[in-house]
Amino acid sequence: MNEIDWNEYALETQAIRAGQHRTHEDEHSMPIFMTSSYVFKSAEEAALRFTGQQAGNIYSRFTNPTVAAFQDRLAMMEKGERCLAFASGMAAIMAVGMGLLKVGDHVVCSRGVFGNTVLMFQNYFGKFGVETDFVDLTDVNAWEAAIKPNTRLLFLETPSNPLIEIADIRALADVAHAHNCLLVVDNCFCTPALQKPLELGADIVVHSATKYIDGQGRCVGGAVVASDEIIEKYIYPYLRTGGATMSAFNAWIFLGGLETLSVRMKAHCDNATALAHWLVEQPAIAKVNYPALTSHPQHELAKRQQSHFGGVVSFEVHGGKKAAWRLIDATQMLSITANLGDVKTTITHPATTTHGRLSSEVRAKAGINDNLVRISVGLEAIEDIKADLARGLTN
Repeated sequence: MNEIDWNEYALETQAIRAGQHRTHEDEHSMPIFMTSSYVFKSAEEAALRFTGQQAGNIYSRFTNPTVAAFQDRLAMMEKGERCLAFASGMAAIMAVGMGLLKVGDHVVCSRGVFGNTVLMFQNYFGKFGVETDFVDLTDVNAWEAAIKPNTRLLFLETPSNPLIEIADIRALADVAHAHNCLLVVDNCFCTPALQKPLELGADIVVHSATKYIDGQGRCVGGAVVASDEIIEKYIYPYLRTGGATMSAFNAWIFLGGLETLSVRMKAHCDNATALAHWLVEQPAIAKVNYPALTSHPQHELAKRQQSHFGGVVSFEVHGGKKAAWRLIDATQMLSITANLGDVKTTITHPATTTHGRLSSEVRAKAGINDNLVRISVGLEAIEDIKADLARGLTN
């Protein structure tokens, strides 16, 4: 049978079929290769594998068939040349920094990123002599003004967490490349089902596979997608040495998640859009952040850049932190957890959870107020989600 070129197929088909190479057992489902090491046919073959002169498995810290299948599939879906999987989304971001940055380098990062991402750049890369400046995600001029002669990376999430702001990826790619910098985009909120940053000019895409790629809150993992040159020269050597490895079992779970990703993302988006429009009508709500709303500042940009508006909604309630906590505590069905991308709807208070370790000054600059609530809208019946939220909006 001839080898199939899955690049010729649609994303939905790639998500189900690409990356799998059947063994002599002719299995239909992707197997899990639970092995730490591999046996070589000879000492010469072992030497050739270890020196990279011959392709093949060496050690599951950096080569495993199940993990490789996940990597190949996600790379194809993101329209990238190559992907490497990691133990978590934060491990993937760490790999980008460790592989590409050195003492004296400078990073420009958007303010509206996950709290741990801020801390990683400030507290850990900063400890090793890498300086980071944080700018407004949507202000292209601010990004350009922040670039220095030693700037190496521009890093952002779009949509942002938790304000759901949208960055103009193509414009920021142009800025980055004009200054010989690389643009890194965290595509966790959209996934390749809704947005493909590499096609818009980004150089590197990072993922927390823990979120929508899994989709059911089962496993932790991350990924980096980029050109073969970037992966081979900068990221793969760090994985091989540093060992932030995705387990074969988790890769197997994520492969299953990719198979239903497009269907799930459409359903998440449909529910989130309906919920956002409903929230706007509630007197207890001061502001709703969701790009499907025409009132959203980047509504038109989101329409151009994404195929849909995403599954996360955030909003501010009248009454400050007390009212926000009262709303969250009044829910009966929604899960109070900081995770997102699950088929179960989750609700959290960002100022005291995902961004709770940041200083009040940093949170204020990022627009993360004490009355802000974030919802990752799941796949339950939308009327049940509304009814559960209504308990806290009417008290």
